[in-house]
Order: sequence, then structure tokens, then C-alpha cells
Amino acid sequence: MKSDTEFAVVACGVEKSFGTLKVLKGIDLAVEYGKVACILGPSGSGKSTFLRCMNHLEKIERGFLQVAGELIGYRQHGGKLYEMRQSEVARQRADIGMVFQNFNLFPHMTVLENIIEAPMGVRKSSKAEAVDVAMELLSKVGLTDKAKAYPRTLSGGQQQRVAIARALAMRPKLMLFDEPTSALDPELVGEVLNVMKELAAEGMTMIVVTHELGFAREVGDTVIFMDGGVVVEQGSPSELFSNTQTARAKAFLSKVL
Repeated sequence: MKSDTEFAVVACGVEKSFGTLKVLKGIDLAVEYGKVACILGPSGSGKSTFLRCMNHLEKIERGFLQVAGELIGYRQHGGKLYEMRQSEVARQRADIGMVFQNFNLFPHMTVLENIIEAPMGVRKSSKAEAVDVAMELLSKVGLTDKAKAYPRTLSGGQQQRVAIARALAMRPKLMLFDEPTSALDPELVGEVLNVMKELAAEGMTMIVVTHELGFAREVGDTVIFMDGGVVVEQGSPSELFSNTQTARAKAFLSKVL
């Protein structure tokens, strides 16, 4: 087992319930720096909830989550975990970029304003510095000409690329993607996946909940199959897709491959 310092993300025994419904039933996962982990599974398996626990959008009830060696949402004292103040959680979230399936851009702000908002407000960047970084990122996602446009004038694929640029503007240690292409028309999926492939090639640590099996096979270093709130199987893409060990994973993959 590698030391925790070699992992960007460590989850141990993570449990989460909504009322009487237990959604996560003891998730263990470790992702090394610079690696891409892709999480697959049927709807309702707990994938998105697990992702939201990683930046404390959902509070876990048991176990722990670490990002870059730091407990997320809690501090440990005397062998017990105590929830952090909102200001402390906000500081942690600044290091964890998250891209949702429905973009979540501010409709009343231009593309540029969407991207510079958090660096100026949270990182206390100057406007000039924030704009420079934003334009560099818009160039990276192929949208330099859309800086002054409003989200409603963009296609879904363009909006999602802006959302990725907005997350990257905070210079995160980790990027989380929650089914980033599921709301897109099929012909727009490729432009978003290409941006994500470039990020992976540059060494960004990424955890991606996705139904895009081609992306998981090509870009993932680790593929995790979840069902019923547990990790059923995980391994390299070749192991999971070509040498599936569990009947549940085989049944799922037989329907989607």
C-alpha cells in the first residue's frame, strides 16, 4: 500500500444516507496524483452522491475522505471527527474543481465574468490577473471569441467547456466531473471529451462519473464499477472491460458496450 502522501484522494469506509435510504455503504478508493479515475454504474448506484461528498456538498456519516492529505469537511480531535465551519469548507472547496452535468453558469454574467468571479472573490486575484487567466483558459477550451457572450447564446457543449474553464481558473488540485456530457446532444459530446482528454494528458488528477465507456477505456487509469452503494469491481480499463470478474459488472457492461 502506498503512503497517503502519494494519493490525491483517499476514501475509507464512506457511508451516506438520505433518511432511511442508505446510498453509500462503505466506499474505499484511492487515486494517485496525476491519474484519472472513471466511475461507472447504473442510475441510483451512488456515483454522483459519492462525488458530491468529495467536496462536502453532501456530508458523510461514517468513514473519511482526504484530498491532498487533508480531511474534507471535518477535523480530527481526540479520535473523533468534528465538522468544520463553512468558511473552512469553502477554503477546501477552492482546491477542488467540480463540473456538473447541467453547467450551472450564472445566466446574468458573460462568459468572462463567470470565469473571473471566483478567483477574484475567493483567491483575491486582481481583476487584471483573473482576466489574463480566464482568456488563457478560454483559449485552451477553444472559446476565446465567446468571452463577452452570455450563456444563453451558447450551445450546451460550449457552456460545458466554459464550466470547465471556470473550474480550472481556481487552479484546483483535483477536478471532479459529474456526468459532464449527459445533458448534451450527441454531436456536442466530443468537444467536451476532447478538453477533458487534454487535461488528463497534462497530468490533472480527475475523478469522472460517466457513461462514456470509450472515454473511460482510453483515458482512465482506473475504472470503478459501482452498484447499490458499493464498489463492486475496480481495475485498469483492460482489466475491467476485458477480464470482468463479477457477474454484476458483466451484466451491466453487456448492456452498454
